[in-house]
Amino acid sequence: METLDKIKSQISENAILLYMKGSPKLPSCGFSSQASQALMQCGHPFAYVDILQNPDIRAELPKYADWPTFPQLWVDGELIGGCDIILEMFQQGELQPIVAQAAAKAETAAAE
Repeated sequence: METLDKIKSQISENAILLYMKGSPKLPSCGFSSQASQALMQCGHPFAYVDILQNPDIRAELPKYADWPTFPQLWVDGELIGGCDIILEMFQQGELQPIVAQAAAKAETAAAE
């Protein structure tokens, strides 16, 4: 599968997806750590892709997303943003309802 197809597939198959360095439990950079912590505090499961283990995605995703840095949070197929945006939205209470809505939609779709 081509890298771009893989990225599109990951984004479409996961309601809440974080492209990050490392994993939520073992992040490999401070920005990825902060972003995954904020997401975990929202209280809903989310998927992640460790870009350090996927150099092809690490190279192609910034071009596809038109966003140069990691982490990148995608919700319902749309790029939310990177660490600063994730933290700002979380602190202002804007991230939690977006994540909750996406999680609920995904649960409903899975039950059908």
